[in-house]
Amino acid sequence: MDYASSRRKPAYNVLHGRDLRFMDYQVLFIVLSLLMLGLVCLYSASAIYADNKGLGLYFYAKKQALFMLLGLALMAVAARIDLEKLRPYIKPAAVVTILLLGITLGMHPVAHVRRWIPLGFMKLQMSEFVKPVLILYFADYFDRSASRVKADWKELLRPFGVMTVMLALIAAEPDLGTPILLFGVAFLVFLAAGVKGRYLTAPLAMAVPVVIEELIRKPYRIARLKNFLSPWHDASGTGYQLAQSLLAVGSGGWFGKGLGASKLKLYIPEPQTDFIFPVVAEELGLIGGLLILGLFTALLIKGARIARNAPSLYTALAALGMTLVICLQAFFNMSMAIGLIPTKGIPLPFFSYGGSSILASLLMVGVILNVSRHRGVTR
Repeated sequence: MDYASSRRKPAYNVLHGRDLRFMDYQVLFIVLSLLMLGLVCLYSASAIYADNKGLGLYFYAKKQALFMLLGLALMAVAARIDLEKLRPYIKPAAVVTILLLGITLGMHPVAHVRRWIPLGFMKLQMSEFVKPVLILYFADYFDRSASRVKADWKELLRPFGVMTVMLALIAAEPDLGTPILLFGVAFLVFLAAGVKGRYLTAPLAMAVPVVIEELIRKPYRIARLKNFLSPWHDASGTGYQLAQSLLAVGSGGWFGKGLGASKLKLYIPEPQTDFIFPVVAEELGLIGGLLILGLFTALLIKGARIARNAPSLYTALAALGMTLVICLQAFFNMSMAIGLIPTKGIPLPFFSYGGSSILASLLMVGVILNVSRHRGVTR
């Protein structure tokens, strides 16, 4: 299907045949499987840690279950809403997102970082909601400007500008992992939108010195890079988490030690967050790790197929971008846990504890399911 278009206004009549019968229930099954497995693994990883803090064995698991229920409701809404009627609100949502990222930087630091806005019942992490907002912004922009972007590289200044502002605010928290992830996803979305590769070389070249400067500016990032290159050099100091993670994954064997039997969770701080995968690998073994990897791979394949069969460039880029965000984030987290990439503060979707992560991830799943509902579309 040729999505090339030069229209400045969305064509509201291109989407029809939206029916729940056509929704891709295999994607729903994959996500529900990840959620259930994630909740069990979260309880196993967090129970002793929570009990030692006097919070009770089920503290993190119960809160995560509540966030999952809220996320599923949000997913249901996103799966049923008319994505075309959502388009007038995308730009205002981007502006509000930027403003909230700015407010985040004014919050009281937690563990020397400013990433959350306290709301009482939860801590809102706006960098998680940048993901769906930025993808929808790209999808809407390229659907309106596809032909002009192919003819003039200056048409890329606006989406690059919006992305740069958002990623710079996230990096200032400080958080370098999320900007790197989103920049990589944006690069792939731009290519899928038909942007010429040579137009992307300059932004890519500009990003390299920025990343290097960020590494040099924060000494702990240099330490992480050294630990990645030689994880056993300072296994009891700066390389402690990675060394323990590698030991946990290796000691799990084929079938693991069994749920609740991980020793890693006794020695690393907050095992229910970014380093939950080593706990899972230790308890469920290589087979369990491959199962999780297989589910995310299946989600990536299904999401790409939904994007390929989407009725418009707008919906195709929305489905593709959100699939890439979820799955690449999962792959990055698992790669970090086994020492394939330097450690970053990137949660494992559907597994790591965090309300903002669960809500944003399920919102994106809802959009993917929404796009999968379109059948029999002609242009």
